[in-house]
Amino acid sequence: MSKDPLAPHRSQARGGALQGGRSSTSPPHRSQARGGPLQGDLSLPARGLLFDNDGVLVDSEAGVEASWRRWARDHDLDPDEVMAAVPGRRAADTVAVFVKPAQVDESTALVTRYELEDVGGTTAVAGVLDLIPQLDGVPWAVVTSGVRELATARLRAAGLVPPAVVVTAEDVAVGKPDPEGYAAAAARLGLAPADVLVLEDSRSGVAAGQAAGCRVVGIGAGALATPADVVVRDLTGARWTGAGLLLPAAAILRAG
Repeated sequence: MSKDPLAPHRSQARGGALQGGRSSTSPPHRSQARGGPLQGDLSLPARGLLFDNDGVLVDSEAGVEASWRRWARDHDLDPDEVMAAVPGRRAADTVAVFVKPAQVDESTALVTRYELEDVGGTTAVAGVLDLIPQLDGVPWAVVTSGVRELATARLRAAGLVPPAVVVTAEDVAVGKPDPEGYAAAAARLGLAPADVLVLEDSRSGVAAGQAAGCRVVGIGAGALATPADVVVRDLTGARWTGAGLLLPAAAILRAG
């Protein structure tokens, strides 16, 4: 029987197990090394990072909701039911749940147009604008269920320059929770999946990263409902150390 991609998983990445101290409920104390991490901070060894886009790098929630609710009304569908199907899926995969196969391409193009019209309100997730400049020379990529035009538009609207490697809906045969996107991104960076961290916010995205053989950092309180290896509130205070990602105790919601 094949392994359930949504089952809890702990990959044994090179560099050992997740390293860190207490949960975020423990009061932080400065370590003996001057300028070093606080006790309770979490150090995750890695050689590169793979980011989901929406909800991890960029906050596009308002635009996503407005666009999909508009699309639902166009098709005489329940907007709440449609919204429940959106997270972590390619637009075409969501559309296919609600319309006939012959209508998928046209309906997908319509909701993509709506989302592009709403891209102006996109902002960076907390901590992202501080973390990304630290990755100069570090292999990192974006792996998103969105189409390329929309993904890059949202990154730029949030003040981010898209990295050299962006894997989008057009680049994979099967969307998340299938691991294809994350496996492809790691390969394009020249890294083994065990040497990269995936940062995700959705259950299907977490499953995709873990199925690819990566450790996964869940972003946001919603990720507590997933089997992500670690969950943080956001990326505030996250630092690239040269040997991996350091997550501050104050941001950690679940340390393992």
